[in-house]
Amino acid sequence: MAAEVFRIRAVIVDDEAPARALLREYLAAEPGVELVGECANGFEALKRIGELSPDLVLLDVQMPKLDGFEVLELLEVPPAVVFVTAYDEYALKAFEVHAVDYVMKPIRRERLAEAIRQVRERMGAEKSSSARQPSGSTLGAAARAPGSHLERLLVKDGANVHVIPVERVDWIEAQDDYSGIRSEGKTFLKAQPLGEIAAGLDPARFVRVHRSCVLNVERLARLELYAKDSRVAILKDGKELPVSRAGYARLKELL
Repeated sequence: MAAEVFRIRAVIVDDEAPARALLREYLAAEPGVELVGECANGFEALKRIGELSPDLVLLDVQMPKLDGFEVLELLEVPPAVVFVTAYDEYALKAFEVHAVDYVMKPIRRERLAEAIRQVRERMGAEKSSSARQPSGSTLGAAARAPGSHLERLLVKDGANVHVIPVERVDWIEAQDDYSGIRSEGKTFLKAQPLGEIAAGLDPARFVRVHRSCVLNVERLARLELYAKDSRVAILKDGKELPVSRAGYARLKELL
């Protein structure tokens, strides 16, 4: 009896037209693979993947505006991913974010066929398992190099993506499983717990002053005693944030 062949609905994401054309040609020769979309940048990819819910994304790493890892971070339910890139230094990162495979350019037909075979194996294993795929934000956090810090925060707002440089962040507050990011007079709601975001921020700039909030210390005007074991941080714009005993200790170390 022949083994079951899983049908694969695929999307190509690459800012180079020749690379997309070659992938399109090679995928056409793969039985059971249907190309349902092509995207030339990360913003377009987010929209199309959200609309199409493909089984597989062939994803370039280096792209303008949003790179491949940032695209993955913003996906609520990431599909199987095969990174296709000319840069081998991203290989370890790719597997840390649970990529199925990592195909180097120039792309060879045989190498892509091997990647598709691995995708089928992954799909078969997931079909028979109750294991849950990690969220996009978790995978994005795993992609950070050890010792590196977030340089910008990405917030998906419907069809829009807000890119917020960390130096423009005033504070971040926990809102259940979400986080409210305050920047330049606006609050952006990010679908990621405060603890995950805080873990990626530079501790020389951001301090978790309370279990519910993280403060950019450059925005601090002064500290005032609120009660016996707690204080309040007064920001330069007049905003008040609670400061716990542990948060005060962290602030003292930094200041």
